[in-house]
Amino acid sequence: MAIPKKMKAKYRAIAPLISSFSQQYLNDEYEELALKLLEALCRKRPSPIERGKETIWAASIIYAIGSVNFLFDKTQTPHVKSSEISTHFGAAGNTISSKSNSIMKMIPHLNQFDWHWKLPSQLLNNSHIWFVQVNGYVHDIRNLPREVQEQAYQQKIIPFIPADQS
Repeated sequence: MAIPKKMKAKYRAIAPLISSFSQQYLNDEYEELALKLLEALCRKRPSPIERGKETIWAASIIYAIGSVNFLFDKTQTPHVKSSEISTHFGAAGNTISSKSNSIMKMIPHLNQFDWHWKLPSQLLNNSHIWFVQVNGYVHDIRNLPREVQEQAYQQKIIPFIPADQS
């Protein structure tokens, strides 16, 4: 997506920080989602990242994406402690956590239930995103006929047709 001209310098300052951390501690999927979130913040009017330290924004963006994808859960791979993020960026954990919460409020649907912000490799096994309401009843769409899955996919309710996955 296009970054507004006014925000390109900030984007170019923050993106390498995100990429470096992601390559060192996370993976490509986290990097892509964090950069996607950075782009979304750059496009907000006015953009909140116009002010503040680039390191704080990078750390907070990673923290927000990590929160949505259970990065801090020891059973997940990759797994990073929140203190590792604050140490890496030289920032207070409370500052990063607070800014991350602000980001999650600024960006609609930045939560565990929206597949747009989930790691692609984890989508099929993430039950949060597959529950849909049909005729007043909640169903796991993975168990419904392919035709229903196709309709949900066409309406962008789900990221792909589960029946097509092996």
